[in-house]
Amino acid sequence: MERRYSDMTIEELRDSVAQLTEQARKAEQMGMVNEYAVYQRKIIMAKSYMMNPGDFKSGEVYEIDGDPGMFFEIDYMNGVFAWGTRKDQNGAIHGEQGEEALPISMFGPKVN
Repeated sequence: MERRYSDMTIEELRDSVAQLTEQARKAEQMGMVNEYAVYQRKIIMAKSYMMNPGDFKSGEVYEIDGDPGMFFEIDYMNGVFAWGTRKDQNGAIHGEQGEEALPISMFGPKVN
């Protein structure tokens, strides 16, 4: 039975990320695109639990890793998820519902 990331120590999370990275590499080599995407999402979640959610505050804007030219403005935090709005360089809101949640490991450098 797999343990929850929230119950793991930093060392266990690092080991999990290493195993998932290896599994993702193998899936990519075998051309298993969907399986590769699942491993990538698991890596993002595990990395989020290695970060301090207290470092992220409402009103801050961050670049989104893997999405050039897009930024995320935090409205509020809920665990390792930041809720807010995705915006482009001009400040226009993107996304169907407007508000969405992203794991904090998806954030690049802070903008403001």
